[in-house]
Amino acid sequence: MRLDELLEELQARINAARGTRDRVHSLLEAVVSVGRELDLAQVLRRIVEAAAQLVDARYGALGVIGPDGRTLSQFLTTGLTQEEIARIGPLPAGHGLLGEIIHNPEPLRLRDLGAHEASYGFPPHHPPMRTFLGVPIRVRDQVFGNLYLTDKRGGQDFDAEDESVIATLSVAAGVAIDNARLYENSQRQQRWLQAGAEITNSLLSGSPRLKVLELIARRAKEITATRLADVSVPVAGTGDLVVELAIGADDDPRRGLVSPVDGTLSGAAYKTGSPVTTACLADDTRYHAGPRRFDGLGPSVAVPLGIGAEGTRGVLLLARAADEPVFTEEELDPLLAFAGQAALALELAERRHDTEQLALLEERDRIARDLHDLAIQRLFATGMTLQSAARLVGHKGAAERVERAVGDLDETIKIIRSTIFGLRARDEDAGPSLRAQVARAVGEAASALGYPPRLSMEGLLDTNVPVQVADHVMAALTEALSNAARHAHASRVEVTVQATAEEVVLTVADNGKGIPEGGRRSGLGNLQERARAVGGTFVVEAPETGGARLVWRAPLAVADGA
Repeated sequence: MRLDELLEELQARINAARGTRDRVHSLLEAVVSVGRELDLAQVLRRIVEAAAQLVDARYGALGVIGPDGRTLSQFLTTGLTQEEIARIGPLPAGHGLLGEIIHNPEPLRLRDLGAHEASYGFPPHHPPMRTFLGVPIRVRDQVFGNLYLTDKRGGQDFDAEDESVIATLSVAAGVAIDNARLYENSQRQQRWLQAGAEITNSLLSGSPRLKVLELIARRAKEITATRLADVSVPVAGTGDLVVELAIGADDDPRRGLVSPVDGTLSGAAYKTGSPVTTACLADDTRYHAGPRRFDGLGPSVAVPLGIGAEGTRGVLLLARAADEPVFTEEELDPLLAFAGQAALALELAERRHDTEQLALLEERDRIARDLHDLAIQRLFATGMTLQSAARLVGHKGAAERVERAVGDLDETIKIIRSTIFGLRARDEDAGPSLRAQVARAVGEAASALGYPPRLSMEGLLDTNVPVQVADHVMAALTEALSNAARHAHASRVEVTVQATAEEVVLTVADNGKGIPEGGRRSGLGNLQERARAVGGTFVVEAPETGGARLVWRAPLAVADGA
């Protein structure tokens, strides 16, 4: 009998040794499996799956502690289906029992988690859980997150050996996470450098400013893995920002939207001149001003583009989905450096544009001088010759034809002179030139629209249109372009200004959503009043191809007599 007892005890110890050996092998395999990955998301997934398997837990989770050190910014689970997760609702933020290990980063083992003083129950549709084991994960002496394991299979409790195994795995997990983060940072840094070189090459190749701006936003969106990237610029003379460029997540409705500086994430970065972050843009009550366009978006950052004597040139906004990780310091540092390089690139593009404009103006001056000194003088001399010859023509019909030819030459001289005035008009003396004022207003509208409108000008705008009518034309043009930027959501706007002998006609057409029934009409009412004030007309047309066409007319003869 004694021998049988000894044999049974020996067999039990052999089985325990085998179990320990198998568990050690499983632990080593888990450590190797976790350390094999370099992608951080895959590393975290492997850790929580390996932990649940090692202690035979039904459910497992890994909570990543956010930048504030008090809540969870990411929560990965195993043992739950996607349907169960959806029914439970929002993922835990780190309160209650889960927050106990955040505030006190030491292993915690419970026979009944519901009996703990920090526990306050489960949300609806959450599966019941009893036993609990929680262990912190440290990366370079800093707590990165926590492993949570519940419901050991077979109805057993987690024991000291389970705690020891998970504590050992957490050490290996910390090393694997550190390696994955270092690899991820090096890869990200390389992509930032490549993006910077690409932007520089684009500038040197002569790409336009808007194209370079789009490249900056697109590369930032790709590297930071965000859902959208918006570039907003200040609206001159106001406290607003306008979305000049929008990429991703239904970009068309956002382009051209105007929002105030106060009460918006982009506005906060614009005012402070430094990056501003939020964990959930859609629900952050600090940034709810302006049009609502961030539903479903979570972690976001706004970075200023260029800070100098002229202030911030613009703001780059990047936003991720609600369930994605928040922006870390490791991400913000290279992003800020990239934004500074992008701002320098934009400044270089603007300086190059100014140089090209100066060269263009100098060339226009030369053309204007040649037209004045050569073409007009010769046309005038030809007219004088024809006028003298008309006296010598005896045939009445021939004399009339000569007189008409002289009149045509006079009209041609007026057209050339108007062209010369337009060529010589500059921004600083554009006041009396309607042609120059129209060109400048259309150019400034590109910032609000996100693209330059098409412009066509015909007739003697600077010769035939009186000053008082020109003022109404400019006011009507500004109002029409402002309406298009705020309400039309168009991708193309065309402006035509035509002066005939009887009237001046302003047409602004777009391919947007048209004029809605029952919408606000204050802007259109202003256009109607201005047309009525000079004896003109104003109509709104709806082309078959979509959009809207605003036609504003003013008679020149009536205005002269007014």
